[in-house]
Amino acid sequence: MAASCHRISGGAKLNFHKQPNLNQPLQLLPNKNYQWRRTREITLVTSRRRSIISSAELDKKRNTICWYALHDKQEVVEGDNENEVVIRGNWRVEIAVAAVVTMGLGVGNRVLYKLALVPLKKYPFFLAQLATFGYVVVYFSILHFRYRAGIVTDEMLSLPKAPLLAVGLLEALGAACGMAAAAVLSGAAIPILSQSFLVWQIILSYIFLGRRYRYNQLLGCFLVALGVIITVASGSSAGSLMEAGMFWSLLMIVSFLFQAADTILKEVIFLDATKNLKGGSVDLFVINSYGSAFQAVFICLLLPFLSRLWGVPFHQLPKYLSDGAACFLNIGTISGGCEGAPLLPLLFCIVNMAYNISLLHLIKISSAVVSSLASTVSVPISVYLFTLPLPYLGVASSLPSGFIAGTIVLVMGMLIYAWIPSTTTSTNSNTPPPMPSPVTTS
Repeated sequence: MAASCHRISGGAKLNFHKQPNLNQPLQLLPNKNYQWRRTREITLVTSRRRSIISSAELDKKRNTICWYALHDKQEVVEGDNENEVVIRGNWRVEIAVAAVVTMGLGVGNRVLYKLALVPLKKYPFFLAQLATFGYVVVYFSILHFRYRAGIVTDEMLSLPKAPLLAVGLLEALGAACGMAAAAVLSGAAIPILSQSFLVWQIILSYIFLGRRYRYNQLLGCFLVALGVIITVASGSSAGSLMEAGMFWSLLMIVSFLFQAADTILKEVIFLDATKNLKGGSVDLFVINSYGSAFQAVFICLLLPFLSRLWGVPFHQLPKYLSDGAACFLNIGTISGGCEGAPLLPLLFCIVNMAYNISLLHLIKISSAVVSSLASTVSVPISVYLFTLPLPYLGVASSLPSGFIAGTIVLVMGMLIYAWIPSTTTSTNSNTPPPMPSPVTTS
C-alpha cells in the first residue's frame, strides 16, 4: 500500500495542497472529515487519523508529513517533543472488534446455511439465486435511504463504475467455478482447498498493492491455513481430496483465485476512492450495491451453465424456481418437507448479508488478508457447533479427532501473525518506525 504524502508549511491557506498562514485564525474546512484548530500546535483531526505538528517545528523545518495508506489506520503524532514520532494503536482496537464481529457472523453464516438447506434441500439453486438477486434489492434500498440522509454523496455515486463491473464479473466467475467443482468434490475437500484463498490474497496484494509482509505474518498465515486443514482433514477419509480427480481440485482453487482477486480489487477501490474524494471515504453500500448488481447481470448470462451444474435443465428452470418459491414460503401442495421455511432461509439471508457487509468493512479499515484470516477462524468453530444437537439437523456429528490439535495450530498462527516485533526509534529522526501491519511501498 503506497504512502500518501502532504506538505504542510507556513505561508498560505491551510489545506493539503497549499501552505498554512500561521498568523491567521484557522477555519473549519468545508469537508466535515477535517478540522484544524489554532493552538500552540496544529492538529489535523480526521475520521481515520490525527497528526499534531508544533507550529515552531513548522516554521523551523517546514516538514513534509507522510501518512501510510488508510488500511493501516495509523495515527502519527508529531510535536510532543520537537522531533518525536509516536505511533498510536487505537486503530488496532477497531480492527480487533471488527474481526471478532466478522468471525461471529462467519460462524452464523456457515451454520445457518446448513439449517436453511433443511427445508430447501431440493432447491439449493433457488436459495443461491434468492441471495444473489434479493441482495441487489436490499442493498439499493439501503443505499437510497443513506443517500437521502446525506451519508452517501453525489461524489461517491459518481466514482468510476468500471472497477465495480470487474468486481461483479470476478464474483460471478468465482461462483460458477466453485459450483462446478463443488458438485463433484467431497464436502471435506472444499474447506481444505479453500485455504488457497489466503495464499492468493497474499500473492495478489504483493503484486498489485506492493505490500510487503514480515516473516512472522507469512508464518502466521501458513499456520492458520494448516490448522484448518488439520481440523477438517482429520474427520474425513484419507485420499478424499483426490477421489474426484485433479481437474476439479484445480478448478476449485481457480474459483478461490477469482474470489481473492475480488477482495483485493475492493481494497484498491477504497484506496482510489480516498484519492478521488480528497481524503474522504466511499460508503460501503456504494460498493455492495453496484458490485451485487453487476454480479447479478453476469449470473443471468451464466444461468444456462449454472442451472445445469445444479442438475436443473434450463428449460425447466422457471418451474423449478416457482416450486422453490412455494417451498420457501411454505405454501401450496409442495410444501411438504419444507418445515422451517421461511424462517431458517430468511435468517440465513440476513446473517449472510451482515457477514458480507462486515467483511467489506474489515477490508476497508484493515486489509483483504486480515478479513480472510477472520473468516478462516470461523471454520473450526463451525465444525465444533455441528457437533452440538442443533435443531432440524438430527443426530449431531462427532468431533474430528484432530480438532484440538488443529485449533491449537490455528490460534498459534493468529498470535504469530498479530505479533509485532519491538522496534526502537531514534528521537533525532523524523521518520516513522515500521508499520505494525503489512509494510507497503510506493
